[in-house]
Amino acid sequence: MGSPAEQYAAARLRAAESKTQLHAFRETLGFELDPFQVDACRAVEAGKGVLVAAPTGAGKTVVGEFAVHLALEGGRKAFYTTPIKALSNQKFTELSARYGSDRVGLLTGDTTINGEAEIVVMTTEVLRNMLYADSSTLAGLGYVVMDEVHYLADKFRGAVWEEVIIHLPADVLVVSLSATVSNAEEFGGWLDTVRGDTEIVVSEHRPIPLYQHVLAGGRMLDLFAGEVSFDEAATGDAAGAESSIAVNPELTKLAQRDERRSFRPGSGRGGRGRGGRDHGGQRRPDAPAERHQVSRPEMVLTLDRAALLPAIVFIFSRKGCDAAVAQCVRSGLALTTQEEARRIEQAVDLAAFELPPEDLEVLGFWSWREGLLRGFAAHHAGLLPIFKEVVEKLFAQNLVKAVFATETLALGVNMPARSVVLEKLEKFNGEQHVSVTAGEYTQLTGRAGRRGIDVEGHAVVLWQPGTDPAAVAGLASRRTYPLNSSFRPTYNMSLNLSSQFGRGKARRILESSFAQFQADRSVVGLARQVRSREESLAGYAKAMTCHLGDFAEYARLRQELAEAEKTVARTASRARRSAAEESLEQLMPGDVVDVPGPRRLGRSVVIAVSDSHRDPRPTVLTEDRQIRRIGAQDLDGPLEVISRIRIPKAFTGRSPKERKDLAASMRNAIHDHRPPRRGAAGFDFSGTAEQDQRIAELRRRLKRHPCHGCGEREDHARWADRWWKLRQETDRLAGQISGRTNTIAKTFDRVCTVLESYGYLEPGAKGAGGETVLATTPSGNRLRRIYGERDLLTSLVLESGVLEPLGPAELAGSITMLVYQAKREDKGVHPKLPSPAMERAWDTAVRQWSELTDREVANRLPETAEPESGLIWPMYRWAKGHELRECLRGTDLAAGDFVRWAKQVIDTLDQLAKVPDLPRPFARTCREAVDAVRRGVVSYSSVAD
Repeated sequence: MGSPAEQYAAARLRAAESKTQLHAFRETLGFELDPFQVDACRAVEAGKGVLVAAPTGAGKTVVGEFAVHLALEGGRKAFYTTPIKALSNQKFTELSARYGSDRVGLLTGDTTINGEAEIVVMTTEVLRNMLYADSSTLAGLGYVVMDEVHYLADKFRGAVWEEVIIHLPADVLVVSLSATVSNAEEFGGWLDTVRGDTEIVVSEHRPIPLYQHVLAGGRMLDLFAGEVSFDEAATGDAAGAESSIAVNPELTKLAQRDERRSFRPGSGRGGRGRGGRDHGGQRRPDAPAERHQVSRPEMVLTLDRAALLPAIVFIFSRKGCDAAVAQCVRSGLALTTQEEARRIEQAVDLAAFELPPEDLEVLGFWSWREGLLRGFAAHHAGLLPIFKEVVEKLFAQNLVKAVFATETLALGVNMPARSVVLEKLEKFNGEQHVSVTAGEYTQLTGRAGRRGIDVEGHAVVLWQPGTDPAAVAGLASRRTYPLNSSFRPTYNMSLNLSSQFGRGKARRILESSFAQFQADRSVVGLARQVRSREESLAGYAKAMTCHLGDFAEYARLRQELAEAEKTVARTASRARRSAAEESLEQLMPGDVVDVPGPRRLGRSVVIAVSDSHRDPRPTVLTEDRQIRRIGAQDLDGPLEVISRIRIPKAFTGRSPKERKDLAASMRNAIHDHRPPRRGAAGFDFSGTAEQDQRIAELRRRLKRHPCHGCGEREDHARWADRWWKLRQETDRLAGQISGRTNTIAKTFDRVCTVLESYGYLEPGAKGAGGETVLATTPSGNRLRRIYGERDLLTSLVLESGVLEPLGPAELAGSITMLVYQAKREDKGVHPKLPSPAMERAWDTAVRQWSELTDREVANRLPETAEPESGLIWPMYRWAKGHELRECLRGTDLAAGDFVRWAKQVIDTLDQLAKVPDLPRPFARTCREAVDAVRRGVVSYSSVAD
């Protein structure tokens, strides 16, 4: 009970707390707040900004909801921002249910509901655009909640978060909600610098314990020796030390047996082969490693028996997710009761009512429906939004028992499960297969354990050939998820900053970015390394001292000789590359070539040539029917044309049958006819006479040097080599220090140089300090309203006037070339376009892009993505009113992808319709194009899609 004085003090504290807004807010909740939630809310009520970093499912959004509560009680507005529309829609639904639909609005680019409400949920891009436009909606804003703020590390969209944080008015309180990151103190320190007093609240604790398992065969084995929860497993340090908690010895033995069997004669990779069966064809007790793998239906059955459903199974492939559902359906597996199937059927049929009946088959509706009725579903970006919505709702109602998802779900909507399964610990990042990081593992498995439903969550890794239990334990026991800025000035951003603040202040604003904050902090460590290396260099110089002469001079001669010899080698390499480029420039459609080099593409036929002479990259069809682009960097030397065939005029490369037929024609041509080879003869890859003469002179000088006859020459030389290597490293570090100083502002200057070269910025009046101020031109003001990856290219095409003669469907199709980003393997041949006007628009875009990238290379800026033709025809047909099946015919586009790109086309057309000082008829055409695209499955919009 405590002493009377202590009881009195506690009573006074309770009385004081009962008068706070936090107390009033807690009274509205149906649960008790955790300590970290209380600390963060108290900081917000005290008028401080706050950064809350906590595991998925820990309940950090409560802090954001408290900020909303404070805004309403104080008569101010609150904006709740999220990285994706689906999360915005979900939060809109939750807040509307709590505070009433009249007090809550939603802004997601293509959806506007009650935009002037007291509480507005929006995507972060919408808020960024508001700030640059100085929107009146910002009036009265008191709080901004930035949910999933760790998204600022996103390579493509992360800069938006920093723009918002930097530009928000000083009196707006920012509540930042982040997943657990290992450098929360650093990020919080930056927030404190740019936003003022900011409290950092970090929690590593998971309210629902998370246990780790490995599924090998039909057995669910614990990863650790003994029950170890998420909190207990966090023993590895930030440098990546292995867990000090012992791995289950049974898993270690399993791995050792697999390793021995994988090398056994007569067995294939992963222990496949005859070695695992007896003479009767039955599996022996010591069967090879493959018996530890399970099929997807077997995996789901095992989870069901272990009472670990509902589960999210992460498969890092859309096709893999769809295949998993199909495999479970084919196996006859069903996880639902009759009553559950009936409720699922009602939800599915209601969704079907929203869709055009003629599109159901092409949308894969019937197979999707069959999987749902049995309790299975896929969830990925290629899925139709309405399908994803139904899956999310049914999963939340515990009607869908197993969802096969790509990693996008980990950063998406609130969809927790009892268990999370990782099929593999390797994924394709768009360029190569890479291992899952500890941070990604934590993010993915964080969905396991439903607060208020489960007493514990479970993370399961499927056993694969070569699985290393110690490595899995390392992933499960580290909290190494650093938050690194991806911020860089874009053309649109630079113009908006220059227009609002002038160039000088714009540079200072950019220098306050988190990117520059991190760069400046790294300089301190680099400077310390330089000082340490300088001390070592002095010691090396002393050790290489020679009594016969200046050994540093002798070492310098040796170094010059080595560099001269390397130069000859590089000259030969450049000659080979030049010859390769020349051979690429000479190629014509129909040429059959044998492609040497690291990619080993083999025999291929040229189906399209590049317009760029700076970097010719023809498109080829390989013998195994893959479409690839090849450049000089892909070749060991020049190409030889070994035959020729005719390319059909209608060939697009998108149909599998087209590719198969052309590959067959190529093989027949090679077999039947081999004309004289052309393209590789007469190339000399040796050094020049001047280079050979210099090498001979350096060798003579080296032999005449006094130190050449020293008996300890090679000992001295070893110290000299160390000195040279360390000198180069030290100079490189010094260069990094120089390069990281004001890096963001320097990039801004280079961006402004490109903008000035196009007439978007021009010299204006003299500034207060006597410098010439760059003023934004009318063209620049138009670019200020265009947002996207190809913002400047879009503006250049717009300024050219080639889009103005287009009709609504032509415009919708043409805009896709500035919006669509094809996957690397999906890039096809540029097809003949529907009209001459669209052909002119395409040619103009390609020409403008080629010139723009030349200027970007000259100014050491990242190159703008090239225009893409893959969506032009599908979007044109859709805007003309064709059925979805006809629009997608001959493409590899999933229906969900088409809808997603269509909504981006709508967003871009809507931007162009609002660009100032453009002809009114063009703005009208933009709006008509929007109406033509927004129909059928594209028009469907919900607050949960």
